Amino acid sequence: MNCRTMQSLSRLLKCVSHEETPTEDSILAYADFVSDLYRHHNDLGTYVLTLVFEDENICMIKKGKNEEISEKMLSCLQNELSALEEISQISSDEVKALIDYDGFLPDWDNTAYDFRAEYSTRIDNVDKFGYGIYAKYYMFIVKDGNIVPVKHPDEVKLSQLIGYEVQRKMIIDNTLALLRGKPASNVLLTGDAGTGKSSSVKAIANEYRKEGLRIIEIRKDQLRDIPTVIDSLSSNPLKFILFIDDLSFESDDDNFGALKAILEGSVSARTQNIAIYATSNRRHLVKENFSDRNGDDVHRNDTVQQLISLSERFGLKISFSKPLKDEYLKIVAGLAAQNGLTIPEEKLFAEAEQFAIAKSGRSARAAKQFIDKMIAENT
Repeated sequence: MNCRTMQSLSRLLKCVSHEETPTEDSILAYADFVSDLYRHHNDLGTYVLTLVFEDENICMIKKGKNEEISEKMLSCLQNELSALEEISQISSDEVKALIDYDGFLPDWDNTAYDFRAEYSTRIDNVDKFGYGIYAKYYMFIVKDGNIVPVKHPDEVKLSQLIGYEVQRKMIIDNTLALLRGKPASNVLLTGDAGTGKSSSVKAIANEYRKEGLRIIEIRKDQLRDIPTVIDSLSSNPLKFILFIDDLSFESDDDNFGALKAILEGSVSARTQNIAIYATSNRRHLVKENFSDRNGDDVHRNDTVQQLISLSERFGLKISFSKPLKDEYLKIVAGLAAQNGLTIPEEKLFAEAEQFAIAKSGRSARAAKQFIDKMIAENT
């Protein structure tokens, strides 16, 4: 648990415990610690307990792998937790009493926790809470081959999404199978732009993060990193969606073969805690030219089959088509109600239709943009 705030606390305690320390040095050390603590929390008890929960220690890792934790290791754990609980209750009044200074020094709170009991609950439910960065964050990206947390993720909720209930239920059911340790399919969401494919995946990740679901977004040019990512997650007690947004290939794209190899035999069959969810505006993923069909390739039928075979490797394919007028207006009405707009329905629908025409067609995205426009104009 080597973090800046705890190092600052250590320096502060060393300063105030030595009578020879100049008062100015003790005041400076006090101010440094409070500044570091306030960046995270104003409660030392809560802050230390949070560090304990997020620590990627050997006991938590073993529990996540269902490996036995030895009695000696458990004894060490219990003693460390007791020591950390004691540290978490060091109050600002206690420290200020050791500094010969009558001026203002800021305070902090000390909520009391039973660290042993709290940690026992946490470790017994490691498949829902996780550890390390996966305890603190739930959305991630891949950067330079490493999994990096998204500190300010898209907070879209399922309750905010209107329409496409049948499609969304299929994704939810598959996700629940993943969370429950049952066979889950790799999912391909195809359809027109702006129909809510990406939003549905992110909303599901938000909905089930407390059930142990995490999502890692991977760009098309990072597909070759997927085997490494899978290896790093395969023994993790949490469940993961590897999310590839707006997936498409040219027929000679090297990444095509990489993804096809990854999907071969079903990733989720080999690693029960991972499934790949991809979205695409193309049904067959690969851009197919007439030359692919009519060129000089003797086995052109095999070529065509090669191009469409990638989508067939997703166990679950779900189509999001552009909404018809009634469905589009249903989405508009639902979003208007969510945002408290009281515009007469006839006027609302007429303007929504005009907006859709200007946006080159009806879509869930167009409905959302229209409602945002109406909010700006009417509030």
